[in-house]
Amino acid sequence: MLILLPPSEGKTPAVRGSALDWESLSFPELNSYRAKVLDALGLVSAHEDALALLGVGASLKDDVERNTRLHAEPAAPAHQVYSGVLYDALGYQTLTSAQRRKAVESILVVSALWGAIGFGDRVPAYRLSMGTALPDVGRLASFWKPQLTQALAFRVEGELLVDCRSSTYAAAWAPPAAQTVSVNVFSESNGKRTVVSHFAKHTRGELARHLLSRRGKAPGTPEQLLKAASEIWTAELTEGTARKPHTLSIILKTGS
Repeated sequence: MLILLPPSEGKTPAVRGSALDWESLSFPELNSYRAKVLDALGLVSAHEDALALLGVGASLKDDVERNTRLHAEPAAPAHQVYSGVLYDALGYQTLTSAQRRKAVESILVVSALWGAIGFGDRVPAYRLSMGTALPDVGRLASFWKPQLTQALAFRVEGELLVDCRSSTYAAAWAPPAAQTVSVNVFSESNGKRTVVSHFAKHTRGELARHLLSRRGKAPGTPEQLLKAASEIWTAELTEGTARKPHTLSIILKTGS
């Protein structure tokens, strides 16, 4: 089983430590592409209109300024750098040692800057969204899609992929449909279902935690994933097609 996560919008910068070691990153064959994105990001972030070009507000000025010196910034494991609703719900720091090892082995983060990294890979904090277009790179989802398809092919072979990415990050790589289950979250009140966003992030984080901390073997099929999710939530599985992944729907009931 592999759990696919998006990065968090906000990052927690490392206070101290060594800078990025390119060769220590998972999928080193992506390094030339990572360097191209990082260089383009540095140039854009140094521009007088950097905030507008990156589509962020004035409150993120320091984050954007940090983008100009990522080669020298302290790096920390991805599970420390990425924060926010999903990662708080996953709660890596409160897992047992064995569960943390499982998390590092089982989680891949699809990133606008790095393409894809392991949960234990050391990276600096940065500010960049997959929906951004950079000079000489273009739209990042389009830039990364062929690179990730090739780089991740061997890693995902034979694995059940639990896809907890948002649509923005899902656009950067379409894993093999037959072995992929996308996770959707709905709120149900008085028999009516609506898609939720904030609680979807939280619930996906909770699902990841449950899969890492529950006893027994990790799910190896969509049906086994449904059974595991149903230990906590009301859940439904929609079978996929040759080109469309399976879908796990988690239903949060808020009314009668």
